[in-house]
Amino acid sequence: MHFRAGVVIVIRRASDGQVMVFERKDYPGQWQLPQGGLDDGESALQGALRELHEETGLQPEQVRVVSEYPEWLAYEWPAEIQRKMADKKGSKRGRLGQVQRWFTMQLVDPATQPTPDGLEFRGWKWVEPQWLIDNVTEWRRGPYERVLGTS
Repeated sequence: MHFRAGVVIVIRRASDGQVMVFERKDYPGQWQLPQGGLDDGESALQGALRELHEETGLQPEQVRVVSEYPEWLAYEWPAEIQRKMADKKGSKRGRLGQVQRWFTMQLVDPATQPTPDGLEFRGWKWVEPQWLIDNVTEWRRGPYERVLGTS
């Protein structure tokens, strides 16, 4: 049993501090930040830029990295998700949850809009960080509060 290493990307609007959030396609009404696992040999920043592009359509040159949270943050999946993952074949088998590196970025051009991938995300919007902390699924809330609640 192990935790999957991954990244989370916070796109923060410079003018008012709001964050760009995405609605999950598989769970309408659930909002979260772009995130994903690291590939073999990939640095956390490389993974963050890759995941950002894959899930939102934003290119690395369209964002500026503002900060990296200084420690890895972990959360454990609820028992039902752990069971679901245990039944899967391949790399997700035996996972307890995720341990993630968080990056805060800003758009180079504030008028740039993402294009959700349609696979994981179906929509997006700007929100106050506290709104996201209050509305992200409960088992992800700890790391969200830790990073977004400090800004």
